[in-house]
Amino acid sequence: MGLTVVKAKFNQVQSSMEFDMKAPQNASTHLVMDVDSLSFNKPLLKHMILGEDLFYAEKYKTVRFKSTQFKDLGNGKFNVLGHLTLRGVTKPVTFVTTFKPNLSNGNLLDVQASAVINRSDFGMRKGIGGVGEKVNLELSGQCAAN
Repeated sequence: MGLTVVKAKFNQVQSSMEFDMKAPQNASTHLVMDVDSLSFNKPLLKHMILGEDLFYAEKYKTVRFKSTQFKDLGNGKFNVLGHLTLRGVTKPVTFVTTFKPNLSNGNLLDVQASAVINRSDFGMRKGIGGVGEKVNLELSGQCAAN
């Protein structure tokens, strides 16, 4: 038995973030990702992953995340709670998020976030060609340092 890791990347993302380290309770973020912009490290799986059993890209064009709360964990770490909408199904998701000063631009913070979802919670069918039930979501980007 072998293990294959399938990685995908959204190449078209619209995002906004309001974040002030001194007032994280006022923070918010909103992401809209274009499903058709997904690229894969295993291009032969693209048709299957974008098909009806998983993303159903023909019907559901975007994936959305809108935050509801930022919980300060200390040392630049936060739990970002919010709602993820995938295939028309909205579920609560928590991203474990780290904000670090950008080394080359003091006006920016580097942002890294991760979460794990069960794909079947969003109507993605089980047992599809080696695609696991648990899916790791990883986000990275930058925001203005306040």
